[in-house]
Amino acid sequence: MRITDLKAVPISFPVPENKSVRLGIGRSVKRDAVLVRVQTDEGLVGWGEAHHGRCPGAIAKLIDTTMRELVLGMDPRDVNGVTARVLKMQFASHGMGAAAALALSGIDLALWDIRCQATGWPLYRLLGGAPRPIKAYAGGIALGWQAPEGLAEEAAGLVAQGFRALKLRVGDTPARDVARVRAVRAAVGDDIDILVDANTAYTLEDVRRVMPAYEECQVIWLEEPFPAHDHEAYARAARLGRVALAAGENHYTRYEFGPLLASGSVGYVQPDLSKVGGVTEGMRVAAMASASKISVNPHTSATAINMATTIHYLCAVDNPGYFEADVTALNPFRDEMMDQPPYVLDESGHVHPREGTGIGLNIDQDFLAAHPLIEGPCYV
Repeated sequence: MRITDLKAVPISFPVPENKSVRLGIGRSVKRDAVLVRVQTDEGLVGWGEAHHGRCPGAIAKLIDTTMRELVLGMDPRDVNGVTARVLKMQFASHGMGAAAALALSGIDLALWDIRCQATGWPLYRLLGGAPRPIKAYAGGIALGWQAPEGLAEEAAGLVAQGFRALKLRVGDTPARDVARVRAVRAAVGDDIDILVDANTAYTLEDVRRVMPAYEECQVIWLEEPFPAHDHEAYARAARLGRVALAAGENHYTRYEFGPLLASGSVGYVQPDLSKVGGVTEGMRVAAMASASKISVNPHTSATAINMATTIHYLCAVDNPGYFEADVTALNPFRDEMMDQPPYVLDESGHVHPREGTGIGLNIDQDFLAAHPLIEGPCYV
């Protein structure tokens, strides 16, 4: 079997103002995704998702040109060989690049789709796993910067739906962040896990100021207080309190996770399968984290492809943590792009892998045609 064609399909949808959420990286105004379609000479077609990197047109162009030239003619079942070729010809010769990692991720997910079709197996089985409940937290573009009472009401509503864990967006000011966290803790009680994500907006002084209150509110983790490359800040912040730091959604391939794990500064790692290099690199990162006795709690990207794949991935590793359940108020990439939703929350706050071949979902081609790429920023 050989790869005969590789094509990127960038898609978008606008976010109306009444559905927009403000985070540390801005207010959401549209959502983007870059899907990857891989075709073989035996008629099998695989689909993957590459994170858009806030420049979906550029990621799509990279996939359609450089990446296509690298993998065309290769055996689609040889995921290790494809990864090795891209790492050698793109990363080693031109340096580590986020865009190349995003592109590789989408290709790799599509290749695993093809491998599943060739065997007729669900992804979790092909990865050596089994169907099992995976605990989920309410995440996505939700629970953002708003009045504490409004945030507490939103959080209580998600708990009523069955969630046993919530991720709040912080990174505003320490005082406002603390007020929001305290309001949510008072609203949901002590039995619900609270996670917070600063979206790289904190300084070391901010961490020093919020840490006592986060400890008091029993916050499980403080996610991405700083940019991924600021190793010194992570190391210093890890000594400022008992709330563990979490990071990884903006770390690419096992080569960036190696130093992160070796630093000892994070208690949770969060590879995104549409950023890290796909399932192939994601499994390697999980093994590295397992050796350090750290769970993997993947960041999820925009569409049902990434979400469903992530659940299968967590069913196949020995150190699964939380699945990030996207509870964004409006996300047709989650709700309409495939023939069924990527997950259903059970009464105990867990999700389960979809049965069937691959990730158990089928793509709607008409949906793709109806959502062409929209130019412009996704956050303002």
